[in-house]
Parts: sequence; structure tokens; C-alpha cells
Amino acid sequence: MALRLLEVVRDQDLPGEILQDEDPTVTMPRRLGLSDVVERQIRAYRTDVRRRTRLTDDEVRDLFRLVIRRPDAEEIFYRVGKLLAGREASAGWTRATPRRLAVAVARSRVRRRLKALFGRRMGGFVRGRFAVEGRSLLFIEADPGGDACFFLSGLCEAILEGTTGRAAKVSHTLCQSRGDALCRWEGSLVDVPGAAPHEGAVEEGVP
Repeated sequence: MALRLLEVVRDQDLPGEILQDEDPTVTMPRRLGLSDVVERQIRAYRTDVRRRTRLTDDEVRDLFRLVIRRPDAEEIFYRVGKLLAGREASAGWTRATPRRLAVAVARSRVRRRLKALFGRRMGGFVRGRFAVEGRSLLFIEADPGGDACFFLSGLCEAILEGTTGRAAKVSHTLCQSRGDALCRWEGSLVDVPGAAPHEGAVEEGVP
């Protein structure tokens, strides 16, 4: 997760074009994507991935705090979640598959992926629905403002889409950052075949 987070930040900050005689360190504000420090850290994280070295919770919190200072933090966490859905979101089912069965498989894949990423259970599903709940999760501990919670929105959305073979949307309906007692993410399927999750198409709740 740390590797993907820094890679997305770097890619987000790299300018589309640098003129031949331009010195970005002078003509552009300091950007993480242009920082040698970030590139070195990315290489270090790649080594950790190969060695299957897991970051401590404190290291994850420090990294989250670096990102949440950015105005696009919510978008970054959401994109990282989508990317880290990985193989769990790659085996799509046909639309003829019973919805309840496909959604049950999606729930299982989300649980499995979160445990693989964090080494432990992260929240739990509401019985019979595609809705995840949790209190004092690492996301909210690292980011009391709630932007980091959109990591789980992106991951769940990608897995739900990949498993059901339909466009989906996962909304963060409750958040401890807003004073709610817990965080909650609820998934829904988009009625229009092939429609993007955020195009405002008619949606149906996922039981």
C-alpha cells in the first residue's frame, strides 16, 4: 500500500511537459513527484515488497499524514484503493450470475484483500448486504479528517465491479470524522450497463 500511495502521488505531481531549458526547481513549486527523496523511498518500498516486509502502523500513519496535507488527498486514496484491489477484482462474472451469489463472493474478496494488505481484519460486513463497518480503524486513526477512508471506497468499488461484471459505486455514508459512531461504506450497482460509477446513472442497493 505504501508503495502504491507514493507512486500515485508522484504520478499526480509530475508535470505534463517540461521545456528543454526549464529548471523545474526554480519555475515550479516544489512537488513530491519531482523529489529525489520520494524516488528513493519508492525504491526502498519496492525492496520491501520483494522481501514481503510489512510497515508498522506508525509508519503507515506517518505516510498517511504526508498525503492528507494535500488538497487532492481524497482522490489519491481512492485511486490507490482501486489499484490495490488487484487480482481480487480481475475475475469478473457474467451478468447472468445471481446477484446475491456474486455479491457474497465480492464480500469474501474484500475481506481477503484487506487482510493481505494490513495483516489483520479491517472492519466487518453487515449481515446480508454489501456494507462494511468499523470503529477506530487505521484510516481514521491516521487521518481524523476522513480523507484516508476513501481508500476503502476505491478498493471495495473495484472488487464489487470486477466480481459482478457491472458498474458499481461505494459511498462512505458514515464516518467518525463527521461525528458518527463508526465508519460505514455501502455498495450499490449501477443499472445502466457499462456506465461509469460516478455518471449519475440510476442505482440499485446491493442486498
